[in-house]
Amino acid sequence: MTAQVNYYVIDTSSLIELNRKYPMGVFPGVWTKVEKIIQDGLLVSPEEVLMEIERGDDELKEWAKKQKKLFKKLNIKQIVIVNEILKKYPKLAKSESLTPVADPFVIALAVEMETDEQTTIIETIRKRIVVAEESLVGKKVKIPLVCQDYGIDCIYLIDMFKNERWQFK
Repeated sequence: MTAQVNYYVIDTSSLIELNRKYPMGVFPGVWTKVEKIIQDGLLVSPEEVLMEIERGDDELKEWAKKQKKLFKKLNIKQIVIVNEILKKYPKLAKSESLTPVADPFVIALAVEMETDEQTTIIETIRKRIVVAEESLVGKKVKIPLVCQDYGIDCIYLIDMFKNERWQFK
């Protein structure tokens, strides 16, 4: 039996958490593993996440700018999915800031990958999972609630480490 391979779509919140809890200079092994799954095409994120990260001025911003394979350009199919999501969940696009929010784009990328025939006709089972640091709280409109509606798993960063069986000594 072939092992399951997961595709992860990571949100800004998890990249910020990665940088905050596992600084590059202290935990280089964590970053090496993250970069490896990016290079393998198993960890992706929409360009809107990069735009959110670029608002900061730290090591994460510099690292993110170098990760060309991580950030995916928006396509027509994703725009249709984002519009569908926002029609159903308009609060997902609202934030305290005046700048765009990446959340609907993260979900749309995962939904698109889940339904893309080119990436599903492969000999291994490929599951799409959103990685975000938000929790499902009642019917509060956040990434986990919308993912649940679309049948997409949503996990924390640490759960991605566990899924990948990463160990650090």
